[in-house]
Amino acid sequence: MADHPTSENKMGVMPVNRLLLNMAIPIMISMLIQAFYNVVDSWFVAKLSEDALNAVSLAFPVQNLMISVAVGTGVGINALLSRSLGEKRQDQADKAAVNGIFLAVLSCLVFVILGLACSKLFYTIQTDVDEIIDYGSAYLTICCSLSAGIFGGVTLERILQATGRTIQSMIAQAVGAVVNIVLDPILIFGLGPIPRMEVAGAALATVIGQIIGCGVSIFFNLTQNPDINLSFKGFRPHGPTIRGIYSVGLPSIIMQSIGSVMVFGMNQILIAFTKTATAVFGVYFKLQSFFFMPVFGLNNGMVPIVSYNYGARNPDRIIKTIKLSVFYATAMLVIGCLVFQFFPEQMLSLFQSEEDAAGNLLTIGKSALQIISLSWLLAGFGIVASSVFQALNHGLLSLTASVVRQLAVLLPVAWLLSRLPEFARQYLLNHPSAAPDGILARLAGLGGLNLTWWAFPIAELFSMTLCAIFLRHVYRKNILPLTQARQE
Repeated sequence: MADHPTSENKMGVMPVNRLLLNMAIPIMISMLIQAFYNVVDSWFVAKLSEDALNAVSLAFPVQNLMISVAVGTGVGINALLSRSLGEKRQDQADKAAVNGIFLAVLSCLVFVILGLACSKLFYTIQTDVDEIIDYGSAYLTICCSLSAGIFGGVTLERILQATGRTIQSMIAQAVGAVVNIVLDPILIFGLGPIPRMEVAGAALATVIGQIIGCGVSIFFNLTQNPDINLSFKGFRPHGPTIRGIYSVGLPSIIMQSIGSVMVFGMNQILIAFTKTATAVFGVYFKLQSFFFMPVFGLNNGMVPIVSYNYGARNPDRIIKTIKLSVFYATAMLVIGCLVFQFFPEQMLSLFQSEEDAAGNLLTIGKSALQIISLSWLLAGFGIVASSVFQALNHGLLSLTASVVRQLAVLLPVAWLLSRLPEFARQYLLNHPSAAPDGILARLAGLGGLNLTWWAFPIAELFSMTLCAIFLRHVYRKNILPLTQARQE
């Protein structure tokens, strides 16, 4: 291992715009590759049948939960490690990295047990379609029991990012994604001596790609990351470091896990209309990742910059980083919204199975994509603000904003909107004297499924307002005192 450098880290001296792009673009590229292979995964599965696509779509809450635990812990590692480097506390930075890897191993073991014991139960709770249950339980068992790649990979990639080595992080993720893409058709449909594994093949391709990507991250951290010493000699879990990681990471884990609860709840609302609606919702999440993954990559590049400069007590660089991040995130999501508005059918047609001759996926999906994507016009600010809260040790504010958006607003509003036409029809039946052309009559003639999608723009408006209030509080508490101290 090379000696630790004494020169100033680039996060404290490089021009902010150049630094943000330097940190974020490699991560954004790697996340675009991740988004691409997620879409390819579902594209191949959709060729099997709509039930196969539904099985993969219904697995999303559990897969998202694994990602939430891995990424949330990684956010805590990233923030603590970057802040320690900014404060010139090398020993604490090393402890953050090593204890973070230890936590990743524990998290993996929990999901291995859950996957082996509960995968079939998870599907039987949601549906009684035998083919979906069989496909889904096989898919989820493989993803959970071989989850070492995702937990190890995410943790080690965050260590690379926290020390400014985003190119190496990008390469590791890209290698895993390419392996997944190559293996997908081979394992799903069979090739030569390799048997046709269908949905289980998609899961196996995913975990193999993750494990290989993790191996590449291990190589880069051991050979090209002199800022951190990953030595486990005489290792013992360090309570204060673990608490420091989870003080930021646990709210992030809970915040991202709420997405699993939201998706599970939405699937229950949607499947009451038709199982095609849940397939559409799953396809939406695959497609939206092309625009949200780069935004999350931007955030991953932003967090260590904000954390480092907070540790170095440099408020001007913090403020400029936040402003630039909001601008870039909003611009990317506005572009995404326009694409969804004008080309929904072209995107949805990629996932149409041969058995869907009536085009139900396209009919339902077009309205869904166009309505939900309107929320993206507001989402960029909230996403960046939430990451700023985490970087400055206010994970609870991020958690609150996420709970309000997804549980307190989105799910209740979605349920209410889905039932409004039926409520209106029942009222008109019980009150024959009601105006035949009034608001209730018009509402009764609407489709509940299309109304349900409007819960997303409504929830995003609430979230943006709350994040603006929270960001003002964080500025006054953390950033303004640094500015005032410099002026004195």
